[in-house]
Amino acid sequence: MSDIKLGATLFCYGTEYARKQYDFEECVKQAALAGATGYEIVGTQMLPSYPNVSDEFLGLVNDLKVKYGIGPVGYGANNDRGMRWDRDLNDDEMLADAVIDLKAANKLGCKVMRSQYMLSPAAFERLAPYAKLYDVKVGIEIHNPATPGSPVMKEYLEVIKRTGSRHLGFIPDFGCFSIAPNKPHWIKALKAGVEEKHLQMAADMRYQGIAIEEAQKKLMEAGAHPAINTALQGMYGFVQFRPKSALPGLLEELKEILPYCFEMHGKFHYLDEDCVEPSIPYKEILDVLKESDFDGYIISEYEDELYCGGTEFTKRHIAMEKELLGY
Repeated sequence: MSDIKLGATLFCYGTEYARKQYDFEECVKQAALAGATGYEIVGTQMLPSYPNVSDEFLGLVNDLKVKYGIGPVGYGANNDRGMRWDRDLNDDEMLADAVIDLKAANKLGCKVMRSQYMLSPAAFERLAPYAKLYDVKVGIEIHNPATPGSPVMKEYLEVIKRTGSRHLGFIPDFGCFSIAPNKPHWIKALKAGVEEKHLQMAADMRYQGIAIEEAQKKLMEAGAHPAINTALQGMYGFVQFRPKSALPGLLEELKEILPYCFEMHGKFHYLDEDCVEPSIPYKEILDVLKESDFDGYIISEYEDELYCGGTEFTKRHIAMEKELLGY
C-alpha cells in the first residue's frame, strides 16, 4: 500500500527569489502555505556557503521548521561536468563532488538526494558506500527526454541491482511522461508572431517522429515565422512529448523501477484555474502510484518558463494532486 507525501522544491519560487521578492524564509513559508509537508532545497541556488552548510544556515533551517512546520526532505545536488574551462570533469572528480553534496544533505537532515545522469553509472556505483555512511538515499533523476526504459537508465538499474544497495535508486521526473506540447513554449511562440496552424503542424510532425531537420524545412516552406524554431527545439529536446498511445508502455517502465524509487519529481509547466497540466497525464501517473507500494514524497517542481512566479501555480499543483489522490 502506498504512502504518498506531498512536498515542493523551493526551486518553484526561483523567479521570486532571483528578483529578491522572496528570501529563503519566504520560500519556505510559501511552500507551507501551498500545502507541502516537506521541501527540497537545491544547494547551488539557496545555500549561501555552497557547497557547505554553515551552522548559521542550519540554525535558520531549524528555526523555520518550528515556525512553519516543514523542513528539508530532499537535496538537489549539482552534477556539473563543465566546471573547468579546459576539459570535462572525470569520474573521480564527479564522485568527490557528489560526496560533498552528500555531506550537505546529511547536515540538513535530508534523507534523499537527487542526482543527475552526468554522474556516470560507474561513479554512481562507487558512491554507494558513501551514501550508506551518510545515510542519504541517492536517486538518479530520470528527466525528459529520457524515460525509465532508456538505455542509460537500464545501466543505472543494473548498478542498483548489482550492488544491492538500499541507498541507490531513482527519482523520476514526471516530465518524461509528457504526451502533449509544452504550453508555455506554445504561448511564447504565439506572442512572438507564430501562427497557431504552424505550431500544430510542428506538433503533428513531432508526434509522427519526423526528424527535426525535415520539420524545420517543411515549416519554413509553409511560411512559418522564424520564432517557431525555439518551440521546435523544445519539442525535440528537454520538453519533448510522445503520442498518447505510448503512455501505457511508459507507465509499465515506471512500474518496473518503482521498487527502487525514493522520491518523485512532480514536474509541471502550467496550470489553469481548473488545475489540469496540459502536457503531463497526472491522473494516469498518480493512479499507478496509488496502486503501488511507493513510500515517499512527490516533490512539486514548477518550471517558470513564463517568468510569472511559482506561488499560485504551486498551490494549484498540490491542490490537483490532493484531488487526484483523494486526500
